[in-house]
Amino acid sequence: LKSNPSNNEEKEAQTQLTKSDELQRLHSQALSAYQQEDYEAAISLLDEILAVCVWDAELRELRAECYIKEGEPSKAISDLKAAAKLKNDNTEAFYKISRIYYQLGDHELSLSEVRECLKLDQDHKQCFSLYKQVKKLNKQIESAEEFIREGRYEDAISKYDSVMKTEPEVPIYSTRAKERICHCLSKNQQATEAIKLCTEVLQLEPTNVNALKDRAEAYLLEDMYEE
Repeated sequence: LKSNPSNNEEKEAQTQLTKSDELQRLHSQALSAYQQEDYEAAISLLDEILAVCVWDAELRELRAECYIKEGEPSKAISDLKAAAKLKNDNTEAFYKISRIYYQLGDHELSLSEVRECLKLDQDHKQCFSLYKQVKKLNKQIESAEEFIREGRYEDAISKYDSVMKTEPEVPIYSTRAKERICHCLSKNQQATEAIKLCTEVLQLEPTNVNALKDRAEAYLLEDMYEE
């Protein structure tokens, strides 16, 4: 404005300044809501700011944290992926994305994201530790599935037992392992054990189609047609 004053531009500048003040006020409120653990309010305020400040990586990371706390991991991933692109060498974003995928049971995507972190910093302690864990788990699952394809059901059961020992903390891996062991037992004509294990899976996930099919196969082996 100092170099080229005009009424129109002054009006526009005043509007932008007013908007800027408003955004700073919203930002303070969002931070306050986050600190008070009112994540829903923080998300709502950050939505307003990010509608204007689309390219702000830190605001996206903050909203991702709120989404994680609110149990909306897929929305958190979306914000973190944007933050990873918007900020150079954003190892933290890649680490968080990898952790979320891991907690959701998507070990392959988790491995892919943690590798991106290590490409940026091969000495990143958290990423390297996570990488070792996910790589080991991924290898065991791939190996078990290979055994199933080859009809080596005893070997597959043993490998899925290892999966449960490798990751005892994240329930989804134990549930998936039990589901696949049930499949192996059913295929191996060990009907009683298959029924027991499939029932265990179905208590956790009543609509698990694979467990229902495998338990049905096991019931057939036992001539339990009604079941």
